[in-house]
Amino acid sequence: MPRYLSWLIAAVVLLATVPAFAQGKLEVVASFTILADLARNIGGDRVVVSSLVGPNGDVHSYVPTPADAKALAGAKVIVLNGLGLEGATARFMETAAKNAQVVVASTGVTPLRQGREVDPHAWQSVANAKLYVANIRDALIAADPSDKAVFEANAAAYLQRLDALDAENKAEIAKIPPERRELISIHDAFGYLGAAYGIAFIAPHGVSTEAEGSARDIARIIRQIRAEHIPAVFLENVTDPRVMEEIARESGAHVGGTLYSDALTAPDGPAPTYIDLMRHNVRQLVSALAP
Repeated sequence: MPRYLSWLIAAVVLLATVPAFAQGKLEVVASFTILADLARNIGGDRVVVSSLVGPNGDVHSYVPTPADAKALAGAKVIVLNGLGLEGATARFMETAAKNAQVVVASTGVTPLRQGREVDPHAWQSVANAKLYVANIRDALIAADPSDKAVFEANAAAYLQRLDALDAENKAEIAKIPPERRELISIHDAFGYLGAAYGIAFIAPHGVSTEAEGSARDIARIIRQIRAEHIPAVFLENVTDPRVMEEIARESGAHVGGTLYSDALTAPDGPAPTYIDLMRHNVRQLVSALAP
């Protein structure tokens, strides 16, 4: 483990001996904003939720800070994605949170693979997000059994909203002819979305934003766009747009807009919640790909 992570963990252990309360509410720390939003919907007014990685932040490359140690010291529930998404940050959180309930939200998901790598972006499928909700609900109940009825009711109501979202997404995607359901995105963050709705996502990078596509990969994708007449390429809110802009210029495809993969936006942005994120992404796809 890197030395700075060892130091941060030691700091958390010391801070954990100091009681921390938020007006009697259960303190929850999630690794990134999408998990935090799910936890807020399930916990309601019984929880205070924070996210280590903030809006538009990149969880793949995040480095924990001393402020994170302080936040974790008071946490009663830690929410991780799992599937390798958080990297060393997961070890830091799990070690630092030895007095907290730790939930791996993706438990029960059937993972997809991109080559040898597991694709960790399972929340891009609404069906998987429902598993996340159940896992987070159970962790909150384990940490605070007295509010079990509240957490169960909130989770049930949110699951209904996810069912409605899934039906809406399917109706929207149906507007895209099958032969046009192919596009380019910067990294392989949308495999679960594609599998759920029958869309092929092609990416020059791997499943992590830390991976870099080679010049050969980019040239191959440009040739593929031209040969298959792929109509659009998409930017992402957590990645450098320059690669995709170059691909669009060289291939003649147009930039279809920005997709939100690993992070929500700030409250005044287009994707401040998970449901907003999924709805925005699907509508962007329909706008760019439907005739």
